[in-house]
Order: sequence, then structure tokens, then C-alpha cells
Amino acid sequence: MSPGSERRGISRRGLIGGAGIGVAAAGAGVLVGRGSAATDATPDTVPFRGAHQAGIVTPVQDRLHFAAFDVHTETRAELVELLRTWTAMAERMTAGREAFPDGAVGAGEYAPPTDTGEALDLPASRLTLTIGFGPALFDRFGLAARKPAALAPLPKFTGDALDPARSGGDIAIQACSDDPQVAVHAVRNLARAGFGAVSVRWSQLGFGRTSTTSTAQATPRNLLGFKDGTRNIKAEDTAAVDRFVWVGPDDDQPWLAGGSYLVARRIRMLIEPWDRTSLHEQERVIGRTKGAGAPLGYSDEFDELDLQSAGPDGPFIDRDAHVRLASAEELGGIQILRRGYNFTDGSDGFGHLDAGLFFLAYCRDPLTQFVPMQENLARRDALNEYIQHVGSAVYACPPGLGADEYWGSTLFED
Repeated sequence: MSPGSERRGISRRGLIGGAGIGVAAAGAGVLVGRGSAATDATPDTVPFRGAHQAGIVTPVQDRLHFAAFDVHTETRAELVELLRTWTAMAERMTAGREAFPDGAVGAGEYAPPTDTGEALDLPASRLTLTIGFGPALFDRFGLAARKPAALAPLPKFTGDALDPARSGGDIAIQACSDDPQVAVHAVRNLARAGFGAVSVRWSQLGFGRTSTTSTAQATPRNLLGFKDGTRNIKAEDTAAVDRFVWVGPDDDQPWLAGGSYLVARRIRMLIEPWDRTSLHEQERVIGRTKGAGAPLGYSDEFDELDLQSAGPDGPFIDRDAHVRLASAEELGGIQILRRGYNFTDGSDGFGHLDAGLFFLAYCRDPLTQFVPMQENLARRDALNEYIQHVGSAVYACPPGLGADEYWGSTLFED
């Protein structure tokens, strides 16, 4: 199909408005670009379609733009049209293409271009786009009977100081890339295409991954200066991934089989008090050495976590140390897959950095995995003196896409 015939699929309303679902090409014009986009696999690209959504066990990229949306449209058909359009856009952008087939050219100089243009000439940089649906979405659009039992707002944990403006949301989109401009471009264009039907409720930029999801990746450090995610689930451990990450076909709702649940928590670190704390106390609070990342009493990062051995002053790893309370040994075998990011959002007006960890975790059931873990940490973790949870959300992330499927098709199609 020629570029001209692709362009004719875009509605006049969308081209004049330059934002809105109309820019979505009313579905047909954009979708024709899907086949060619899917064939251009390069080292810079991550396949968009497959059994599971990309951006979950994908080796964690260096940058993040996360956005939570409120849905304003009242019609199921309009929401489905938007999801179809977003799917086509996402597939193009993850392949390193512009959001729409005619991109920066658009309909000519007197109409807004259909792509905002800041990623022109940039590679995909391993861009992944992952979608999830929040609990409140299922109260509308005839979805009540398809709401999973595990998709419930998280309880208020001890010490939570949640800001409603940084919590919740009907739809979440996680954009991860090795280039921050590529990630921002993706979310910007998806939000633009949804104008009128959805709006951004809150968003978060992240830099410097704080976990590893592959054995090929080195363990990164968080803003406290410690290695983070040493014992995280790795994609190569398929048994653990199947057990703790992917929803099974008999778990609850069949439409979610092969998907996962995403927990997002904005955790502010009280950087200034931490930086005045002695090295000995920092290591006691975490339960690992700051340099090598080894469990206390040992020398190598990957030495087994020894929760039993003790010295003259007590256990090597204190009873309230963070790594103890978050460990599978302490929690009856519970594990989650983490892929969080550092963030720094300027200062708070009092000369203190607004910085910390944007915690992202995927699990098979947040009620039996994340909730007991966080309850244990909230009650006893020595690290609580230096952190504060200020944002929270949970989403059901559908499975990956077959050749003709769109984001949410298993949920919305009978």
C-alpha cells in the first residue's frame, strides 16, 4: 500500500485536532503499517508481539517513562478504538518508526504532524511499551464480571503517606528504553492520541535501573549507594518466572492467563539524613556491605544470604535488616520480579532532594506475594527511618499479543 493510501485512512477530525482519537487514524490507516514494522528486527529492537508482553522479563533498560491515565470516555467502543490505535502506534514505535505512517509529514503544512518528531533519526534503543488496567476500570464498560479477585487497591501499610495525585489510575503504560528521549516520545504520542478519551493522571521519569532481570546484567545501585536486586528473579530461571510472575490459565480470569500484575510504588528516600549516617549503620540497616554488596559476614555479592549465623554482637544480619525482611527465606518462599528505577525530581522547597526509588514489581498475585512482603517491611524494616512511600498503584497486565490482537483484546472481546 502506498503512503498516500495509508494517509487516507486518517480521519479529518484527527488531522485537524492534532491530538484526540482521530489522530489514531480511526483504526484502519494505522494498522496497515503493522506488518512491515514487525519485520525490522535489529539489536536495538525488542519484539512487540509474543506470548507475554515485552517490558516484564525483558532485560531492564536504563530509562523509564511511566504514565497512569484516567479514562474519560463513557463508551466501550471508543475505548476499544483507542486501544487498537495505541497498539498500532506502540508496535511502530518499538520498531524504531514514527507513531503513524506519515509521521512528521502529516497532512501538510496546515495541519499538525501526526508524530511529535523528537525521536526522528533515533534508534528504538530497546524500547518496550507495557500496558496494565487498574481496578476502577472494571467498574465500567461492562467489565465487572471480568475483574480478577487479586486486582484490588492495595491496603494502607504502616507508614504510608500516599498522595492521591500520585496514586491509582485506570490504565498504566510503562515505557522503558536505553534512550530517555525515545521513552518520553512514546508516552507523549500515546497521550496525544488519547486526548479527549483519556488524560494523564500522573507520571514518573526514571533513570538508572535498580534491578536486573537477566543473568547477563550486572547488579546496579540505588540512590542509597547499595547494590539493588541481587537476588531478583532472572528471565533465565523459567521455573521461577512461571511460578511467581505469569498468571496461570486456572488462576482466576481466563483473559489474564499469560499476563501479570504490576505494583508501582513511589518511594521517597530521605537522602540528607541517610548521608549523615555512619557506614556501619548503613550496612546494618541494609544487611549487606556497601562496596561489594555481600551479605554481612561474607565477601561476595552472590554468597548465600545467611540468616542464622551470629557473631559476638548478635546475628550477622540483624532482625530488622532490610534484606532479611524482604527475603524469600523470611517470607515462606515468596518472590517477586522487580524492575524499578531511581528518580530525582528536583527539591521539595526546603532544600531537600525529592529523590528515591520508583519501585516496579511484577507478580502472579499481589495479594499473596507483594502484600505480605510489604506488610513485613512496613512493620519492622530498619530502613523505614530513611524512606517514605508516597505513591501507590496496582494493575492487571494482559498477556502478549498474537498477530491480529490489540492491547486488551482478551479482556474486551467475548
